[in-house]
Amino acid sequence: MRILHTADWHLGRTLEGRSRQAEQEAFLDELAVMVKSEEIDLVLVAGDIYDTVNPPSLAEKLFYDSLSRLADGGKRHVAVIAGNHDSPERLAAAAPLAQRHQIRLWGLPQAEPVELGIPGCGERAVLFALPYPSEARLGELLSGEADEELLRSAYSERIKAVARRACSAFRKDSVNLIMSHLYVLGGAESEGSERPIQVGGAYTVEAAALCAGADYVALGHLHRPQFIKADTPIRYSGSPLAYSFSETGQAKSVTIVEAAPGGRPSITEVPLSAGRPLVEWTAKEGIGQVHRWLDEGRDARAWIDLTIHLNEALNMGQLQDLRKSHEGIIHIRPVYPDMQDEIHGMERSLPVDELFRRFYLRQTGGAEPEPELVRLFLSMLQTGGTEDAHAGGEKP
Repeated sequence: MRILHTADWHLGRTLEGRSRQAEQEAFLDELAVMVKSEEIDLVLVAGDIYDTVNPPSLAEKLFYDSLSRLADGGKRHVAVIAGNHDSPERLAAAAPLAQRHQIRLWGLPQAEPVELGIPGCGERAVLFALPYPSEARLGELLSGEADEELLRSAYSERIKAVARRACSAFRKDSVNLIMSHLYVLGGAESEGSERPIQVGGAYTVEAAALCAGADYVALGHLHRPQFIKADTPIRYSGSPLAYSFSETGQAKSVTIVEAAPGGRPSITEVPLSAGRPLVEWTAKEGIGQVHRWLDEGRDARAWIDLTIHLNEALNMGQLQDLRKSHEGIIHIRPVYPDMQDEIHGMERSLPVDELFRRFYLRQTGGAEPEPELVRLFLSMLQTGGTEDAHAGGEKP
């Protein structure tokens, strides 16, 4: 049985107001071709289909069109779960219709696995699908339990209990799978990419909680493709596109698993070509260096986070020229080394009110701040808990 594992599509997501629709369409075109060329029998989509619980209509249309192409009239099974970005009820609303085409949609955690007869290979899969198990949804799933200690135990232990109970239905003559959307201890996050689904570690799950006899565990939530160290093969497929500049340099991919009953699966990471890269430019030689890079056609398809070292501020005309020269420039962040050195030296020797006065002079072109304004500024600092810093003449 050949399985394709993907997750974290985040359809409808933008980058600082720039649409990613065309890139998402290109990825899903690539995926539709791949499932045919790689002779995939089962597609697992491990949550965060959309970027918000109320996605735009174009994103929903793209999702349903893509499901139809992936299933190919029922020739291939497709299984989809909700992530923490998705509305479970909205995702599962079309489940009765979708199931007629071998497409399974789950919004809320389920108590029992499902058995799937895979038409292309003659094998059967037993899949335990666990959509994003929030504390409330997990409580609902366990509400029939008589064991009060289980209901009150740590989150990871509760996930472990649910998985073991459900996966007791695994069979030796089937390919046994778990799919979920959660954070497993040891996974490497990409800062700014994944919306947290754990608070103070409460939603962190130990890998052992998912080692319940599965041949493969397909996860979503972390955008960096990676294995989790465990006795069972546990893997995040990662997102198909880079959605934050913290993902700069990450290779995006999907995972293909070849599995047979009772055997160790063969797992392959397949790189994706769709999507514009996210890159960071740091022009230490100033704006002239940026224009040289633009003339060279550097990173012509990329989204760019630009830092420029300057001795004087950019005017509006220069900013507009930069943006016209490359429509992919997202941020323009000026750095003034001389000014930073001056301020740093001043901060070590001047009290806060004098620092504020000099800042006000520079910003207003020489106007002195009114005493009332200085007092207001200092009172705001004190409200924020900086009384000691002011009294000692240190920077806030």
